[in-house]
Amino acid sequence: EVQLAESGGGSVQAGGSRRLSCAGSGFRFEDYIIAWVRQAPGKDREVVSMIAGKRPVVTRYAESVKGRFTISADYAKNMVYLHIDSAKPEDTAVYYCAVTVRLASTWDQSDSYNHWGQGIQVTVSS
Repeated sequence: EVQLAESGGGSVQAGGSRRLSCAGSGFRFEDYIIAWVRQAPGKDREVVSMIAGKRPVVTRYAESVKGRFTISADYAKNMVYLHIDSAKPEDTAVYYCAVTVRLASTWDQSDSYNHWGQGIQVTVSS
């Protein structure tokens, strides 16, 4: 059974940094396409980043986070990370780790991913 568990959420000051972690069990991240998806109150889910592959590793970022967020994976530990830099109040959201074996749509569509973690809150204060 595919299971995902996010950690590392909490409060961060605007301009600060935070690292989110996603632990996978029951499968290998290297065989999947992995995304970080966020949902702010009253807003639709937004896929902020995606990582896939091993050689080469492919990454993608939403325009809203490009240059500030970095996604990475440690396949040996079966972990995926999202490093948030230069945090902004609009980054406040519940962040989810999600995976799929094959994209049903494009990488930036949340319905492309069929296994999800419980989500973790990140709050950026100004």
